[in-house]
Amino acid sequence: MSATVQPIGNTQQHPQRYALSEPDWVRFTLIAISIGFMILFLCLPLGLVLYEAFSKGFGEYWSALTQPDTLSAIGLTVLTALVTVPLNTIFGISAAWAITRFEFRGKSLLTTLIDLPFSVSPVISGVIFVLLFGMQGVFGEWLSDHDIKIIFAIPGIILATLFVTFPFVARQLIPLMQEMGSEEEEAALSLGASGWVTFFKITLPNIKWALLYGVLLCNARSMGEFGAVSVVSGHIRGLTNTLPLHVEVNYNDYDVVGAFAGASILAGLAIVTLILKTFLEWKQSENN
Repeated sequence: MSATVQPIGNTQQHPQRYALSEPDWVRFTLIAISIGFMILFLCLPLGLVLYEAFSKGFGEYWSALTQPDTLSAIGLTVLTALVTVPLNTIFGISAAWAITRFEFRGKSLLTTLIDLPFSVSPVISGVIFVLLFGMQGVFGEWLSDHDIKIIFAIPGIILATLFVTFPFVARQLIPLMQEMGSEEEEAALSLGASGWVTFFKITLPNIKWALLYGVLLCNARSMGEFGAVSVVSGHIRGLTNTLPLHVEVNYNDYDVVGAFAGASILAGLAIVTLILKTFLEWKQSENN
């Protein structure tokens, strides 16, 4: 298969703007494969979730969503996101600022550790928290003596979710802030602006779209996390089941409508996340 290189527009002004002209059958095949994968792995599963959720009518669907265990799972999922997302946002901004604006010992180690949750299985991270804070863990006896419960309780769920989501904001900001440089901030400081004024007037406007993008991804992962939370939650109905765990419990109990009703909320969250992600990517590229 050969490709013919054709220049686009004025090649003297834009010497690197070329197009690869492929035979029609190649383009149509690639398009068909892409659309086929989207239908098979995206549209079909989402359609199946909605079909099963409403298979017995809207009344059964609504009844499944308003059950006490479902409402508790939704509330715990929202609570977890409300705690983890702001904390990860603060960490992400602080880490990005430290890595891109200062030179210090351990900088490479910090950058590597930020990527750790990407390379460690969420289940393994959950097991680590059990080994640290469980009854037989390193701090288990001390926690028991002081009547502090982390594992099989809400604090453990929040800790596990924090671990798996903390890279998202930092990883969006670090490359952007490295590319931005610090000239504008140094100019503001030299003119007498304080550090906070410089951050809110110079840095934050320049990183706001990347920051929102990282927050969006962090929120979506925190609400949809399953592996790490499954290990530390104990699967206590109405107490420590987040929405993904609640879906699994209902499905194992052959409550198909209840399982897919909960799954429809997560699917809706995924669709909203995708739309917002596309919008933020567009705004970020527009600013660049």
